[in-house]
Amino acid sequence: MTRQTNTLILSVLAVPLVALLAGRWLVARQARRDVANLFLSANTGLVRNYDPAQLADLPAPVQRYFQHVLIPGQPYVRVARLRHDGQFKTDLKKDWIAIRGEEYFLAGTPGYLWIGTTSWFSACDQYVAGRGSLTARLLGVLPVVRGSGPSYDQGELLRWLAEAVWLPTSLLPGGQAIWSPIDNDSATLTLTDHDQTVSCLMTFNGQGEIVRYQAQRYSDETHIKTWTGQLSDYRQLHGMRVPTRAGAAWVIDGEEKPYARFTLRDIEYDQPYAY
Repeated sequence: MTRQTNTLILSVLAVPLVALLAGRWLVARQARRDVANLFLSANTGLVRNYDPAQLADLPAPVQRYFQHVLIPGQPYVRVARLRHDGQFKTDLKKDWIAIRGEEYFLAGTPGYLWIGTTSWFSACDQYVAGRGSLTARLLGVLPVVRGSGPSYDQGELLRWLAEAVWLPTSLLPGGQAIWSPIDNDSATLTLTDHDQTVSCLMTFNGQGEIVRYQAQRYSDETHIKTWTGQLSDYRQLHGMRVPTRAGAAWVIDGEEKPYARFTLRDIEYDQPYAY
């Protein structure tokens, strides 16, 4: 093999690597801008503190939940950011792939931004100012999925509601989230934002931890399916107990079809900037 041939082969092999690195740099740059814009809406008023007296009128399992995950005097969270590892399916019929993610939350009002990265593509889920969207890019550059509109508004608001377990103070009474009783092990959590109302059925274990959520969510622009998830391995972090493992699935013909399973790497509160 000649030197010229070797050089040509190396050049060809270098192209996708350069594209991948450039794409990840572009994704990171855009993420910093998007996170900064998201956190412009964060509450900057006086910090409230949790008082157990707030729980008096809540359903019994919800009272147990807050008593378990919060300590008296816990300051209300304003913003949060977390990182996770895990596995993901781009299609329910496909194999699992490794994924890493960053997620940024507004706590006082619904809002979030999630950036997931695999070996070859990046994805961004978000709910900002009442609007939801999903974008996926090959090598961080070439758009392969772009979704927005009413079905995404509903779906992304539901995602924020289900994941608010990482921001427990945002679910306390007096905010936008409303709890309704069902039985000793479950309650309905309802949220209205920008004239849109969504609800999740929350299931609690004996310790008071939320271990399962279920809702009717758009699976595409026209179809609504049962969407569910599991939450486990609660740990005390920064004064609050939050789950460190989470999974999500669609229910099809009565059978759960998982598509995401994440493990929390770290979480920080009131740090209003990107990693």
